[in-house]
Amino acid sequence: MLERRQLMLGAAGALVAAYARNPSWAADTVTLNFDNGERPLVTYPGKRPMIGLTARPPQLETPFSVFGEGAITPNDAFFVRYHLADIPLEIDLDAYRLTVGGHVATSLSLSLAELKRMDTVELVAVNQCSGNSRGFVEPRVGGGQLGNGAMGCARWRGVALKTVLDRAGVKPGAVQVTFNGLDNPLTPETADFVKALDLDHARDGEVMLAWGMNGEDLPFLNGFPLRLVVPGRFGTYWVKHLSEIMVLDQPFDGYWMKTAYRIPDNDCACVPPGGKPDKTVPIGRFNVRSFITSHADGAVVAAGRDLALRGIAFDGGSGIAEVSVSADGGASWHKAVLGEDLGRYAFREWRALLPLAAGEHVLLVRATSLGGETQPMEPRWNPPGYMRNVVERTKVKAA
Repeated sequence: MLERRQLMLGAAGALVAAYARNPSWAADTVTLNFDNGERPLVTYPGKRPMIGLTARPPQLETPFSVFGEGAITPNDAFFVRYHLADIPLEIDLDAYRLTVGGHVATSLSLSLAELKRMDTVELVAVNQCSGNSRGFVEPRVGGGQLGNGAMGCARWRGVALKTVLDRAGVKPGAVQVTFNGLDNPLTPETADFVKALDLDHARDGEVMLAWGMNGEDLPFLNGFPLRLVVPGRFGTYWVKHLSEIMVLDQPFDGYWMKTAYRIPDNDCACVPPGGKPDKTVPIGRFNVRSFITSHADGAVVAAGRDLALRGIAFDGGSGIAEVSVSADGGASWHKAVLGEDLGRYAFREWRALLPLAAGEHVLLVRATSLGGETQPMEPRWNPPGYMRNVVERTKVKAA
């Protein structure tokens, strides 16, 4: 079985490499609802047709219709985001090891089999790219011009990071933990993709080293054989193909923490459009979001009867308290019925009935978290285009 798995991974790697060399293989396109929004639909190993942003490294966005299939995002439709072009194309599980070192009593070198013999944990959680929805930001900003599909919700299975750190024995004076994967920069001038968590966060019992996703092994493009899962935090921390953990006795000052993935240091993580923040901090928890998934923008629906709407909502871990919809610009709101609670880090499905007279309507959806956070009616702006969570608008015509 292991040999077969390795052969499959080798074949997958060869196909990924071929796509990187020839991204024009895509036959179909999709147009996202912003300027220059035409994108190829591409099929990579282990994935259904996905929205292609770049080929080297692969960056694949989930078609938004997938989120109407349920609260759990299928593995073959889960978005893909790499930062470095030298991604692993073949992984020998016999040779693979996760090393744990730094400010610890005992350095570790653990095989995947050894990790699987530790106490297993499972958690349903959303992974969302920091730049999800960046293509809608006005005025436009640099970075990948993504629609709303750089997110997904999965049931993750693995071992708590705390369990591994406790086995290594964290020494007094430790303050942070860093994480590195098997992807590498192409040139010495490019910083390796290394992320850090404060020690207390790393040892909270929820941060996970995951080998399983929705009852299967991690897909190759989603971090096989092991990835970091940081519930409630943006995907920049969810290091793929995890290979090295280091415990530090001083704060980490690498590029991907000190310079990249930073937001304005204020309550809204925003500045006036076109402005610059006086001070920044590393991006952290999700803000609250909600979407209509049952109807696409421009849909034609029946007039004179209640419109059955469905959607999803999520936040950074307090959980969803309420979802409401409106068809009159927010003058009145109709409360939705919340679906099954899969956990405070998961997508929460909702449904609502909304009466619609004949004519054109703009449907609004707004979520409120158990922590009291509500989505803003007007978009907030920051230079990297992060954390967009404005009340979403979906145009429909009742006829």
